[in-house]
Amino acid sequence: MRLVTIGSLGASVALGLGAIIVARVALPDTGKVQAAQVVVSPMANAVSVVVASRDIAYGERLEAGHLKLIRIPKDGAPVNAFGSVAQVLAQDHGGAPVALTLIAAREPLLPAKLSGPGARPSVAAELEPGMRAYAIGVNDISGVGGHALPGDRVDVVMMRNLTPNGPNKVLTSQLVVQNVRVLGVDLNADPTSTKAEKPSTTTLEVSVKDAQKLAMAAELGSLSLALRPLGASDVEPVAELSAAAAPRARAPARRASASGAASGGRITIVEGENSAPAASPKPAA
Repeated sequence: MRLVTIGSLGASVALGLGAIIVARVALPDTGKVQAAQVVVSPMANAVSVVVASRDIAYGERLEAGHLKLIRIPKDGAPVNAFGSVAQVLAQDHGGAPVALTLIAAREPLLPAKLSGPGARPSVAAELEPGMRAYAIGVNDISGVGGHALPGDRVDVVMMRNLTPNGPNKVLTSQLVVQNVRVLGVDLNADPTSTKAEKPSTTTLEVSVKDAQKLAMAAELGSLSLALRPLGASDVEPVAELSAAAAPRARAPARRASASGAASGGRITIVEGENSAPAASPKPAA
């Protein structure tokens, strides 16, 4: 009887060990399953987004090697992002577009960053709604020495001679527009350009009303640019300035006129009440 009992106990132990081994091998680890679910579950709601595989320069035509597809959570995908490389390469009426701005590596591609018809960089694509591109003639001095580059902001100042044919010279200076963005210098419209060149024209982004002001101011006098500091967006009420100079006279100096004219070869600068381009001081007597 003892042998039978011992045999039964041994068989029970063997069956129990076998069941434990089978359970550990055949059944998955609950902890690992939960960890895997924690890692995989966020990507279950992911979408495909086309990003740049390397830095893409302004004006560069896109190719398939410039792009790659990644999966990101749907909540983190930019609005209007492309979902396939083929969709990007057909952006320009079925043809490959070019970059309208610098696109960094791994940056999502958006329609606003790519060219439309013509497959070329276009200043028109850079204009904000309701704005216009207006070009003015400049030189080394009036163009801030070529240091006003695309993307910078400038003020436009008009200098006008009110007595071009008179013996006395009366000058007036007016601030025509303030805080306008430079779209291009000559044919350079690359906002990432850092090369200063001698400019002959500068294209500015202005409103329709400011474009009218610049057109009239260019006919009345000479225009020059004043470069603004980075981040300076304030628009100040600046008064009009007038300067009058008279030739040196032998007779005793007479009293200066109301417009700022002075005798004795001196120059008098008079600050006006406003800076409206339409209001011009009367020439000195």
